[in-house]
Amino acid sequence: MSAEGIAQIAVVMGACTAGGAYIPALADELVIVRHQGFMYLGGPQLTRAATGEDVDPETLGGAQMHSATSGVADHLAEDDAHALAIARRLVARLADWPARRWQVARPQPPRLPEADIYRYISRDARHPSDNREVLLRLVDDSAFDEFKPLYGDTLMCGFARINGFAVAVLANRGVLFSESALKATHFIDLACKRDVPLLFLADVTGFMVGREAEQGGIAKAGAKFITAMASANVPKYTVITGGSYGAGYLAMCGRAFRPHAMFMWPNGRAAIMGPEQAATTLALVREQILQRSGASWNDAEREAFKAPIRDEYERFANAYNFASRLWVDGVLDPLETRAALTLLLEATSRTPRADTRFGVFRM
Repeated sequence: MSAEGIAQIAVVMGACTAGGAYIPALADELVIVRHQGFMYLGGPQLTRAATGEDVDPETLGGAQMHSATSGVADHLAEDDAHALAIARRLVARLADWPARRWQVARPQPPRLPEADIYRYISRDARHPSDNREVLLRLVDDSAFDEFKPLYGDTLMCGFARINGFAVAVLANRGVLFSESALKATHFIDLACKRDVPLLFLADVTGFMVGREAEQGGIAKAGAKFITAMASANVPKYTVITGGSYGAGYLAMCGRAFRPHAMFMWPNGRAAIMGPEQAATTLALVREQILQRSGASWNDAEREAFKAPIRDEYERFANAYNFASRLWVDGVLDPLETRAALTLLLEATSRTPRADTRFGVFRM
């Protein structure tokens, strides 16, 4: 990060031991709080065990010692508030920001009431939200310039602005078909050529399955979508606005494809399979095993088998479980989404443009 010119400032407000001591030591400038911040590769107990030396934390790695003797710390603060004030001063004297790589229009609030967004969010992850109405309450002037609106209409693609910044939006309106995937591939290509950030609003049960879908080449069409999404070298942001499952979760720039930032709304759910689908699939497997052994089960036994599987998947797919495991970067209230995306777009607008090289698109 230092080699790339990214400034790093550390504020040590507590104990930093072993590898934790290297993190602030790697920063450009380091602030440490007196009688509260400590840094040592080995704490007092480990030092005693390893060398027999009996030393107190302040002498071993306290703020005064590191500021005056070792030189590891650069700024000595009296308390947390003082430390943060110093950090603000250090940020203020960083080099000027680079010029923006995009033209930014005059910001406009959505024309439709933002608070009404809650009316269009589904409380049941099995039923998708009305993402068109949601989107119109997120973008500037509620203006969405849709691409191929009559083709592959279970996926909306189009250009909009968020507080003046242009975004290329992909938003689900149902299960993904081959037509949806092909439209997404074309649209992502356009966004990359125009250097427009991609915003994925994910609320999808997955790609269509069945004989007709497979004969129609949905695996090939889905592969094009995923190749385009993975290869796209523009900023990519994902917001899970409902349930995001299966290969649909992956195609809508899931965590495996390293979006620049990824959030879930509190009602959001994500997994490779939905709770009901997982429970039903495993019940069918169990039923086949019973049939081979000449046994059977009734509806009550089947439901008793499915219930704990369904519950386990519900707990796993929960937005707060994903956030606690850092599989998403946070849980956003829907009304926080515009502000969060504006902050991210402002930051990435100062980064240099990168060319996109797409992989093979199977024909």
